[in-house]
Amino acid sequence: MPNVTDANPLGRYLRTRRSLVSPDAVGLADMGNRRVPGLRREEVAFLAGISSDYYVRLEQGRDRHPSEQVLRSIARALQLDEEATRYLIKIAKPKASGRKRPRKPERVSDGIHTLINSWPLTAAYVHGKYMDVLAANSLAVALSPYNAPGQNGILAAFLEPEMRELHADWDEMTARVVPYLRSIVGADMEESRLVELIGELSLRSERFRKLWARQDVTHKTTGTSTLNHPQVGAIELHYEKLLIPGTDMQTLVTYHAAPGGESEERLRLLATMNTSFDPVRGTAPHQAT
Repeated sequence: MPNVTDANPLGRYLRTRRSLVSPDAVGLADMGNRRVPGLRREEVAFLAGISSDYYVRLEQGRDRHPSEQVLRSIARALQLDEEATRYLIKIAKPKASGRKRPRKPERVSDGIHTLINSWPLTAAYVHGKYMDVLAANSLAVALSPYNAPGQNGILAAFLEPEMRELHADWDEMTARVVPYLRSIVGADMEESRLVELIGELSLRSERFRKLWARQDVTHKTTGTSTLNHPQVGAIELHYEKLLIPGTDMQTLVTYHAAPGGESEERLRLLATMNTSFDPVRGTAPHQAT
């Protein structure tokens, strides 16, 4: 199981990322006899313009205060994009000492509730920092019951068989959601909710374990997804993910179809078939207790 609370997250990240870079990709001749895939430590140091000894100290956690200039040089050597570079810089910062404050319950503002419930042909829901669904409109729940408040997006994606059937692009979807989670939780790997999620997913999903171990960080906020909906058939939808200002990484997720197409007609049909969702209680009729 992945070590969520690694005492040396910088070293673990550097080891993982250099294992994913081939010598050919950075213009180095592969001399063979490599015991592990990717670049050697001394090769990363050479490409970054730093001493091998200093790089080794960074990986081993014996130097905890690298400069941003050094980190950016290492990022270039490892071919990290700007988002992954920012993540590298963030996890290299020393953690503030002291007791952590208890996590406050996440609540969605009345204004956001009103907004998403005013969209008849746009499925919309809000998830928190750890992808717990906090609010949803009727069309979002009609698309999938796992979009309802109280569900968790990443648990459902990997652990619910219905999600594999619903998403025609399940492999691509799951490959997106793991680096997306890393991007929104940031460098703090010790929060109890995250530890709980990663522990459960690691025990129950081999695919999640492999994707999480890569330590990819990508905040993909727009794209297209195809759903094989059991009521109306295939629907191609465009999604957007928008951070809500003034919140702790609450995100508004919307799905809409291209105007005038078959997907829009099927989305309209789905909306008319599912009109009794209660936005105040946050439950569809079949979920009531």
